[in-house]
Amino acid sequence: MIETAGHPHIRSFSGRRGHFTAGQRLAYQTLLEHWSLPYRRAPLVPADVFGRDAPLVLEIGFGMGETTAQIAQRMPDTDFFGVEVYPAGVGSLLRRIDEAGLRNLRIVQHDAVEVVRDMLAPGTLAGVHVFFPDPWPKTRHHKRRLIQSPFVALLASRLAPGGYLHCATDWEHYAVQMLDVMSREPQLENSVGGATVVGETAADCVGFAPRPDYRPVTKFEKRGLRLGHGVWDVIFRMRPT
Repeated sequence: MIETAGHPHIRSFSGRRGHFTAGQRLAYQTLLEHWSLPYRRAPLVPADVFGRDAPLVLEIGFGMGETTAQIAQRMPDTDFFGVEVYPAGVGSLLRRIDEAGLRNLRIVQHDAVEVVRDMLAPGTLAGVHVFFPDPWPKTRHHKRRLIQSPFVALLASRLAPGGYLHCATDWEHYAVQMLDVMSREPQLENSVGGATVVGETAADCVGFAPRPDYRPVTKFEKRGLRLGHGVWDVIFRMRPT
């Protein structure tokens, strides 16, 4: 447990994953100032950052940035704000931005809880993507999982009317937790409609969503599916006011 500006939260990431490839390091050194924003304790103005008024989608923990870049390329009329703590992942996405000529994607390298709390004003986001976050599989580490009630409430407060929160995981226990936590957030409702049922296993649950077309299947996900691993999407939207 740590204190940040009077708000304690447990970090959902560790200090590992420090290795750079040569290409990632070069991109990090040469492109960071062009396509990233520094963390600051003041809400950003998306129109000032992107030079236009457009829907803004936040992606938390983009890893190597493969999915983030693909989505941004497929949706040029939407702006994307990616958050990642690991330099190698930031370098990887910076290279993808440069190679694809993406102008609707920016990065901040910082803790996601603090970024959402301090840099995003209420009602700013059209959507939030949290794809395959660290599952922290050991029971004693479950408290480190990102998708917990306080953070989901914070994310919901930053969504614009009609905005959505989309989580995906290939860990069944975490999928059930995501469905449970999001179904208990009063600001949100399940996008699939009907009653949400949370059981002991994913098979006992009702409320998982089919994978939407905008979320591409990564090479790691494809491998898992070939091996018979499950993948679960949980998509909730802001309740009408």
